[in-house]
Amino acid sequence: MPTRRSFLASLLFTALAPFAAAQGPQPKVLHMFLSTSETGMDPAVASDIATLSLLENLFDPLLRYDYLARPVKLQGNGAKDLPEISADGLTYTFHIRPGMRFTPDPAFKGPPREVTAADYVYSIQRLYDPTLKSPWSFMFEGKLLGDAAWKDRFSYATGIPGLQAVDRYTLRIRLSEPDNNFLFYLATPATGVVAREVIEAYPGQAGNHPVGTGPFMLGDWKRSDRIVLVANPTSTSVFHSGVATDPAADPADRAIARALEGQKLPRVDKVDIKIAEEFQGRMLGFLNGEYDYLEQVPESMTDMVIRNGKLKPELTARGMQLYRFPVLQTYYMWMNMEDPVLGGYSKERVALRRAISLSYNSAEDIALLKQGFAIKAESPLPPGVLGYDPNYRSPVPYDPAMANALLDRFGYDKRDPDGFRRQPKAGGGTEPLTLQMSSEATVGGRLRDELWRKCLNAVGLRVVFKSDKKTEIIKASRLGKVQMFESNWIADFPDGDNFYQLLYGPNAGRANYARFNLPAYNERYEQAHALKDGPERQKLYFEMNQLIHAYNPWVPLTHVLSADIRQPWLKNYKRHPVEFTQWRYLDVDVAERTRAARGK
Repeated sequence: MPTRRSFLASLLFTALAPFAAAQGPQPKVLHMFLSTSETGMDPAVASDIATLSLLENLFDPLLRYDYLARPVKLQGNGAKDLPEISADGLTYTFHIRPGMRFTPDPAFKGPPREVTAADYVYSIQRLYDPTLKSPWSFMFEGKLLGDAAWKDRFSYATGIPGLQAVDRYTLRIRLSEPDNNFLFYLATPATGVVAREVIEAYPGQAGNHPVGTGPFMLGDWKRSDRIVLVANPTSTSVFHSGVATDPAADPADRAIARALEGQKLPRVDKVDIKIAEEFQGRMLGFLNGEYDYLEQVPESMTDMVIRNGKLKPELTARGMQLYRFPVLQTYYMWMNMEDPVLGGYSKERVALRRAISLSYNSAEDIALLKQGFAIKAESPLPPGVLGYDPNYRSPVPYDPAMANALLDRFGYDKRDPDGFRRQPKAGGGTEPLTLQMSSEATVGGRLRDELWRKCLNAVGLRVVFKSDKKTEIIKASRLGKVQMFESNWIADFPDGDNFYQLLYGPNAGRANYARFNLPAYNERYEQAHALKDGPERQKLYFEMNQLIHAYNPWVPLTHVLSADIRQPWLKNYKRHPVEFTQWRYLDVDVAERTRAARGK
């Protein structure tokens, strides 16, 4: 016989059942964080990773990457498919996907309108606009046929043969010379399509009014604190991957492809994003179930979740999974080739930089600071990019004895009373030598300082550290006012050219922080830039590596093996080598998340 309590519970359930049904299923919410604050969300202007992560979900470039294909492959996005390319590699014809509409905004003075080829013309033109000072202009300047007309006197009214809307849905792009990486540029957030009405409605404030066509649209936005993206109800994005029918693909990838094939994107109702700048806050938030995945566990936090290279048993018991992901990223320490202390191309200065390179203890860095989640960088190229040679080995090993001998031989043999080396002085004699390395004012930055102090002191070199915010260091670096600094580069596109351009002389003051300007290197870079991946380009890359190791503008450090952890309720997760986020593809098992929360 049922008890009074169970009888009342039954009555209550019956009474509430219609209400519960009316409520419908719980919304699917993806909980994420960004490690730094966002800036203005204008595709033509933004260049920081946090903002780019948002832009690639709000705006549609012509192309994007197949989510699951490895090696990476491009596919249509704003364009229905990959373009038709002329035999000479100069003309690209794109067919715009009909039915794409911008998200609502008062600027339209009515219903949002459909995207046309002319919108892509305007969006690419904006990269040339001198008032915007776009950091992405290098992808197009001097490459589109006739674009010199915009350099001398820019006007949106001035048409060029290199960028034309042939009709409503046909876009034709002509290059002045072939560029093997051109299609990669058209998959970057910078080329996402914008509406001219919106840009002109908010002069100088377009980044505060992101209106795109992507799978998400902006919901709530509390600057530097919380951003909410909501599913775009008019999105026409549908998932497709060649992996779905590829028998050679990884079974787990095929399973994701089968689950998503033909499905409308995104799969969640919204993405709730917090700004979490502190390592510990991110880690504790993830362990508390506040975030659905954690990419690149901070080095200083590794012991909290990993033991003997594996996820701790108590986390495995909670259903979490650990992934090792080879990021298309190179960490390096660069030295200013125009600096009065360690710059220049004389034998003495080359010897000093070579000794600094020889002092770097990569094994200790990887074992202690990277916790084993990295491999030694032999060259600027990380594994996975076109042009990477797995057999190449740096001719500059960790060898403090050789570093000491080199310094002794080239005039740094005299020492101060405290044991640190002096430097040769112009006109004879010696003077004190102090290196100044800039570093980030963070816990991780201080750990890096101690590693370098130990390495450099071991070869008799005195070093002091100047701590600041990374953004400020980068600003000073572009002006040539920083002597040496650790930096890293994540691939904009998966080709070696994207890394070797960091040492190309004309890029000094931009991405070439070392201000390296060696004619022999520049000539080889220009030759390699004109070639497709293959033996001829590989030979040039080998010679460029040798020049880098001869003159040592860089100390190549490591390529990260990212430790990524996901929660058990997260579905369809696979990290992409180039794209910043996977949000449009991810799904959430709401019931499993609820069960996990109750079990805490």
